[in-house]
Amino acid sequence: MEQQQVAIKTLTIDGLKVSARSGDTILQVAREHAVWIPTLCFLEGLSAYGACRLCMVEIAGSDRLHPACVTSVYEGMEVTTDSPRLQHYRQMIIELLLSERPHICAVCVSNGHCELQSFAQLLGVTSVRFPYLTRNLEVDASHPRFLHDANRCILCGRCVRVCTEIEGAHTWAFSGRGVDTSVITDLAQPWGESESCTGCSKCVHVCPVGALIEKGRSVAEQAKRSQFLPYLTVMRKEDKE
Repeated sequence: MEQQQVAIKTLTIDGLKVSARSGDTILQVAREHAVWIPTLCFLEGLSAYGACRLCMVEIAGSDRLHPACVTSVYEGMEVTTDSPRLQHYRQMIIELLLSERPHICAVCVSNGHCELQSFAQLLGVTSVRFPYLTRNLEVDASHPRFLHDANRCILCGRCVRVCTEIEGAHTWAFSGRGVDTSVITDLAQPWGESESCTGCSKCVHVCPVGALIEKGRSVAEQAKRSQFLPYLTVMRKEDKE
């Protein structure tokens, strides 16, 4: 069988001329060339989702910003990943995430291991300009091993995608709209009563914050391990072939 040739595109990222395969996204190409673009919803091994909008970049000839994780490259594209406009936009996203739910780092088990916390520090977010939404959301501790604290969820969708795409259990899903959106197990059943959950812990370890955790962890003890995803993706692809 003849191998299909992959078209190569030439583009510029922050003044650096690079080559990319046809169909690659800006984020993929940037990471291959050690260009840092922040993102909370994207995770290698899962489908691109474009939810957090933290990876927005500027493209020459376009007035609007584009999400790097779902925007494909094209010949002659000129991309800017860091500018005062982008810095302001990313800081605002972090502030909005922090204001939407009570992210109190000092009492969180993911303190020091939280991606939202890390990006706030890297982007220089030291205060929040927006009014806080004071809500007391349900904490589901019904599972014998894990806990779901909706108060810390940023709706990145990683748990939903890893459960569907990698584990194949389809336990997690989105429910509601707007500020009332939440992730639920099965048909809004307590996690401990779920008949589809396999207890694999993949959802816990891809969660970028302290929304999904292992029980028995105290403050700053919940270190997530998401490195298994690229490995599982490659192994399953080879099995199919």
